[in-house]
Amino acid sequence: MTANLIDGKAVARQIEAAVVAEIQRLGYAPGLTAVRVGNDPASEVYVRNKAKKADELGLRGTQRIFPAELSEAGLLAEVAALNADDEVDGILVQLPLPKHIDARKVIDAIDPTKDVDGFHPFNVGLLHLGRPSLVPCTPAGVMRLIDSTGVKIEGAHAVVIGRSDIVGKPMAALLLQRSATVTICHSRTRDLGSVIHQGDIVVAAVGRPLLVTGPMIRPGAVVIDVGMNRVEVDFADRLAHDPDKLRTLAKNGSVLVGDVDFVRAREVAGWITPVPGGVGPMTIAMLMQNTVTAAERRRR
Repeated sequence: MTANLIDGKAVARQIEAAVVAEIQRLGYAPGLTAVRVGNDPASEVYVRNKAKKADELGLRGTQRIFPAELSEAGLLAEVAALNADDEVDGILVQLPLPKHIDARKVIDAIDPTKDVDGFHPFNVGLLHLGRPSLVPCTPAGVMRLIDSTGVKIEGAHAVVIGRSDIVGKPMAALLLQRSATVTICHSRTRDLGSVIHQGDIVVAAVGRPLLVTGPMIRPGAVVIDVGMNRVEVDFADRLAHDPDKLRTLAKNGSVLVGDVDFVRAREVAGWITPVPGGVGPMTIAMLMQNTVTAAERRRR
């Protein structure tokens, strides 16, 4: 058996087309403001890509960039100003923040109606109550990827590996809303492999490269790999069975791998996402969808 590939880029394009159509229906361009503090290279790329995608789809995407020395009080004042700005429909503060800033305080300060990341406690509460809310983008995107396979979620046993507030917990809540039986695994789960093997749907979001091996996968399962781990040459031995990744590693000195051993898992699974090209494109697409949703709700 060779698993079918789930093309995150293709599904993301469908969502983006729906966003464009919704903006045309609304008759105005919703405003998305991304806030970055400091010069973390990954954050710089993420924020730039989000603002660029917003502009491409017809939103008003802007960046607010501040030095790493910005105080916590200064950042909270900037958030308050964005909350009060009627031209801003969506606010995201790129994480991680410098160590002297409490990310929880900043997230809690964002107007929940503009919280397009879905991290505010108000939106988290609505999600777990099964009420309409702004949902964290990556878990929302994963649900769309699962739906794209045509596999029935209702009654399926879904195993979520990772219990983060950003992915694992909201992922479990969304699967429960769709009547899946959900197991959440974490670093202290006993006999992890046997628990994963029970999953009709497996969502790996723990940040440990190649943690999920082929024998852990139930034959025919849907495997969604949220992990994005950059490994270097000292990882080469573990990629000996993956010639594509090995060539990239030899050429560049590093390569992106997921939490799932893709080559071995693909021999067992029914459906699987690649890394990159799977979950990654969905996160930005769902952010755009959340911004349009926020704009529509705010103007009712």
